[in-house]
Amino acid sequence: MVNVIISGCSGKMGHVVAQEIAARNDAKTAAGIDLRPCACDFPVFSSPSEVTVPANVVIDFSNPSVLQPLLSFVKQKKLPIVLCTTGYDDKQIAALKEASREIPVFYSRNMSLGINLLIELCKKASQVLGSAFDVEVIEQHHNQKIDAPSGTALMIADAISETRSSETHYVYDRHSQRKKRESSEIGIHSIRGGTIVGEHEVLFAGHHETITISHSAQSKEVFAAGAVNAAVFLAGEPAGLYDMSDLLK
Repeated sequence: MVNVIISGCSGKMGHVVAQEIAARNDAKTAAGIDLRPCACDFPVFSSPSEVTVPANVVIDFSNPSVLQPLLSFVKQKKLPIVLCTTGYDDKQIAALKEASREIPVFYSRNMSLGINLLIELCKKASQVLGSAFDVEVIEQHHNQKIDAPSGTALMIADAISETRSSETHYVYDRHSQRKKRESSEIGIHSIRGGTIVGEHEVLFAGHHETITISHSAQSKEVFAAGAVNAAVFLAGEPAGLYDMSDLLK
């Protein structure tokens, strides 16, 4: 049995993660961390430093500002951590990579198995099609999402960029420039509205033909299930940096 601490337990994703854990027989929620009150059947602490309950792993669906105290806590307790929060800056990403030298760190900007399969398909498509095809990434999310573009859109673009033999650059908005599209561009477009859980579409546009690879998340449960799967997996692993590709092996 893997005992889990949920960071951000009072948030929407925190509640879904708790429900996912409750439905399983290989994991249990030991505690939560959140500044906001939570009507939970497990103890909730307002900061990582206040946690007194023993556990095997931490799942974080909170806010980038929580990363540093979380990393200090898990390094002190020698706990694995699954980081599902998006919006980290370069300094924070460097900090989590540094922490992975001491503890197991699972970091993915999207915990959906389907999205990570889409990324592998896009990498294959990019290798086959090459620079003769223009690439555009379109992502859609609900109107409460703060960061844009989504971390997943950047994951997709990064994966495609890594397959290209020539240098690429990202273009997020074209309304301010009047020029033809360059072959080195990867366009990234964000749509925010309603209650869209998550839609990602990748266009490979060539001469007289277009290939589309897309993924639609219809419930937040897909991300919660991925996070819990990662936590169960990570609980028995040595120090290092892990991502969804490790679960796809």
